[in-house]
Amino acid sequence: MQIVRTNIVLGLIISLFCSCSNNDNASDDIFNVTKKEVGFVKTLGGTKNESAQSVIKTLDSGYAILGYAQSNDGDVTNKQNDSFDYWLLKYDQNDVLQWQKTYGGSDDDRGQDIIQTSDGGFAILGYSKSNDGNVTENNGFNDFWVSKLDATGSIIWEKSFGFSGTDNGISIIQTNDGGYLLTGVLDVTASNGEGNSKSLSSKRHAGGDYWAIKLNPSGEKQWSRFFGGTFTDTPYDVVQTEDLGYIIVGSSDSDDVDITNNKGSYDFWVIKISSIGDLVWEKSFGGSQTDEARAISKSSDGNYIIVGDTRSHDLDVSNNNGAADLWIIKINPSGGLIWEKTIGGSSFDVGRSISKTQDNGFIISGSSRSTDGDIINNNGQNDAWIVKINDNGNLEWQKTIGGSDIDFAYDAAELNDKSVIVVGESNSPDIDILENRGFTDLLIFKMK
Repeated sequence: MQIVRTNIVLGLIISLFCSCSNNDNASDDIFNVTKKEVGFVKTLGGTKNESAQSVIKTLDSGYAILGYAQSNDGDVTNKQNDSFDYWLLKYDQNDVLQWQKTYGGSDDDRGQDIIQTSDGGFAILGYSKSNDGNVTENNGFNDFWVSKLDATGSIIWEKSFGFSGTDNGISIIQTNDGGYLLTGVLDVTASNGEGNSKSLSSKRHAGGDYWAIKLNPSGEKQWSRFFGGTFTDTPYDVVQTEDLGYIIVGSSDSDDVDITNNKGSYDFWVIKISSIGDLVWEKSFGGSQTDEARAISKSSDGNYIIVGDTRSHDLDVSNNNGAADLWIIKINPSGGLIWEKTIGGSSFDVGRSISKTQDNGFIISGSSRSTDGDIINNNGQNDAWIVKINDNGNLEWQKTIGGSDIDFAYDAAELNDKSVIVVGESNSPDIDILENRGFTDLLIFKMK
């Protein structure tokens, strides 16, 4: 009888232990990564340099990837020279490449962001130095270059916006009226203060500023506005708000003009503008060191999640694991800080994109050099990194992919079957990376 009781108690203890170890807390998923496994890892490119910057789920349950290609050999087809061009690849739901196309001219043209438009086509944005080939105009050095494509990737219209300096298009969204908002960097010094469609004083602006350009559905400019101070202000992402305004996120080391509360060095700088481009509010988040916001997503409760990286361990940043950490903040529609969290190890860990998942959590892409803390199985100098958090910012699972060289993830998208496509670039020829075709290759991997 005593043996039976002992066995029963032992069974209950084992059962309880197993039950606890199979819950959804972060520690189990971090160290076992039981919720996702790697479906595939691919590199694409030629003998020179390729990179993926953006990926989206498409209406046909497939996905599309935008980046840039320098090669005119290997996996890059129908490209005439070895200057950089936008490179667009369309895959079906079975990960089969349906078509690929390059866009640009004879100079340096690099794709940064892609969206699928309401008509089933695409819009692509980046920056261009060309004034030939697909590019009909260049105003000096880099211009924003945006193209509207049909569903097969053919150009319907294309537009360039810029002045004599380095004006880089970074992010594009389709707006509720069927038009577009483009955001990126305006070289205000080179533009001599031009770039506002309203007559506004801009004498104190200098360097690079946030630049927002509103287009109608045909690509005609409706208005443009720039925001920032006398140092470096770089926007990386934008969302449209419920009141039809916009929230733009990025980084700033200015402490004047439009920036009123710089915390120290670079901060997450978040601005809200109206539907016609007027500044509604601006907020700085961070500590005394360098903090840079890279992406924003709406949350299911009407608030916003912003990701980037932090080197701080004071003021708004309550914890730092060492060097740089992935930093996640949640704000309300008025810019009030709701919560903030860091994920990382003792080396450099950064976030580069965020997108909402079907369970109202979020997928974050980035890169990691750490081999401790929240990071496991890092393969080399710098790995591509994918992170899943729930709606409270708690880590559910993470995975690093890479080899012995430098590998980055720049964007990720959840597909209809809840698998995740992650894109970036790789310099490695080993470990997770089966082949390096040149210098830098476009990297794709799938978590399923």
